[in-house]
Amino acid sequence: MTTTPAPDAPRALRALADDSPSVRLRAALAVGTTPDPRCVGTLVERCAVEPEFFVRDMLTWALTRHPVSSTLPLLLREVESERAQARSQALHTLSKIGDRRAWPAITGALLSDADDEVARSAWRAAVVLVPEGEEAALASALATQLGRGERDTQRSLSRALVALGDVVPSALRAAAAAPDEGVRAHALATERLLRDPDTAFEAAIEEAKRLVALGGSGQEGR
Repeated sequence: MTTTPAPDAPRALRALADDSPSVRLRAALAVGTTPDPRCVGTLVERCAVEPEFFVRDMLTWALTRHPVSSTLPLLLREVESERAQARSQALHTLSKIGDRRAWPAITGALLSDADDEVARSAWRAAVVLVPEGEEAALASALATQLGRGERDTQRSLSRALVALGDVVPSALRAAAAAPDEGVRAHALATERLLRDPDTAFEAAIEEAKRLVALGGSGQEGR
């Protein structure tokens, strides 16, 4: 993408740190509308500390409007940050950019990050960036996270697994017989979503929990 530096870039950069969320939102929109390489570093920095979701989303959009050659190195550095929000937002932005050169940065440590938001962002990014032929290994790595977190986290993981398609059933097989009931239920719910993508996650997980409570693994007769 060719960028033409905006004459008011310094003003926009200052506005990204304004006390008003609406001012910050407009500033991010302006920077994305008229991409300027001088703004990339500040956009990435603001992603790490911006408290408002809708402003963070606009910051990500603004970054996608800039050349990958400018954004990718900074985002790859951010996924190693000690700040959870920096890791999460960088991963989210990488998933939106979709450049598979970022794939090596999607490590097992990120896929199993202790922070649920970071892990969820890593799962989504991994599904977008995974190279052809690596899907089965990714499915196996994601399956180790079955049963973790609250309902939204579990829904995110199931969606990531379903997106990987045919390689997933084998990865779910061991989890469906795991000692932990939560892991078994999550695996069975994900398997249901694979068979019928139109099923709501809430319905799938409740059905799976009932089956597990009755002593079933969902593997009988298969």
